[in-house]
Amino acid sequence: MITGDGAYIKKINRSIILSKIVEHDMISRAELSKITGLNKATISIQVADLLNENLICETRLEHNVVGRRPIMLSINKDAGYVLGIDLDYNHIQYMVSDLGGNPVQHDSINLEIDSYEELVQLLIKQIKKYKNDYSKKHYGLVSVMIGIHGTVNKDESIYFVPSYQWQNKSLKTDLMKELDMDISIQNNANLSAYSERVYKYHESNHLLCLLFSSGIGSGIMIDGKLHKGFHGYAGEMGHMIISKDGEACRCGNKGCWELYSSEPSLLARLAMQLGVPKVTHDDVQSLLAKQDPTTLQLMKQYIIDLSIGLNNIINIYNPETLVLTSELLKMYPNAIEEIKNNLNSAVSQYGELVISDFGNSSCTLGACALAIQRFLEVPELILTLTEDTVLVK
Repeated sequence: MITGDGAYIKKINRSIILSKIVEHDMISRAELSKITGLNKATISIQVADLLNENLICETRLEHNVVGRRPIMLSINKDAGYVLGIDLDYNHIQYMVSDLGGNPVQHDSINLEIDSYEELVQLLIKQIKKYKNDYSKKHYGLVSVMIGIHGTVNKDESIYFVPSYQWQNKSLKTDLMKELDMDISIQNNANLSAYSERVYKYHESNHLLCLLFSSGIGSGIMIDGKLHKGFHGYAGEMGHMIISKDGEACRCGNKGCWELYSSEPSLLARLAMQLGVPKVTHDDVQSLLAKQDPTTLQLMKQYIIDLSIGLNNIINIYNPETLVLTSELLKMYPNAIEEIKNNLNSAVSQYGELVISDFGNSSCTLGACALAIQRFLEVPELILTLTEDTVLVK
């Protein structure tokens, strides 16, 4: 039996009530009592506290056919904001979200520096600006969540970032020397998986999200919780070996999956075969539209190599939902069907295989969502994006 004092029980009740208010967007006290099983007195006390703290607000419905117009409760979305950051190689994305998980600001910058010290100072400058911009809100900018394209320890220190060749960096500590606010460091793929679960696949308890945009990263949700492994490094599937005598990888091995199935690897291979210095995503889209034979042939091989890795992953995890985050796959006709045709193992079972709708925004969306969950101290977060939400392509 789990026991606790009155303050502990009150805290649990508060988190349950708050999570249901966020999930339903607008809900009455009576409905809260029905859904949570808490009595009306408990609901009233908790709601009064949340109203006093400016975390929720009341709205009286304008149209009600019979009886009194109900007073609806909703999260006070404008009371505070969170900042999600996707720190990629040569590129940083910023997203500011309100407490309802709605993005209100997007910014991105291309980097011409790769010095750790210079990047720390740039992040400090940018975060201070966002903090100042939202300082007039009741809670201001409550938290910053940064996604790292590399391995992150459970204590949120950085173990290794291959693209920058960073090892054993304490980014959180270095930022907090000059920033008096809550800062968290997470693996970018974990944040992407979290965004898929929170914003779209609410009922999927066994979800895998694979990112192909820079290397290959994966976020793993098991029983609805992020799975990070013993040290925090779980999900480095891009360094699964699919060709024992293959190309040399920066990790020290040969034939790693990301050398064949990451988007940068395909773009580099296509540029080499076309005899041009560089190929962009826009170039690939144009070449596909023209039915360029070289591009089509490379994409066919790309999907074969990608499917080899997916087959291994499916056999290990038996996922309910497998989400592929890839701009190349989104522009390639019948990509999912071709991948499925390459998954021929009788023991390779999964629920659904989909391409992410969030694209390059998945990391910052997940960063904002996780920051909101921690600020509100709720056990689970379910959010919905509005139809007019604009995401980064």
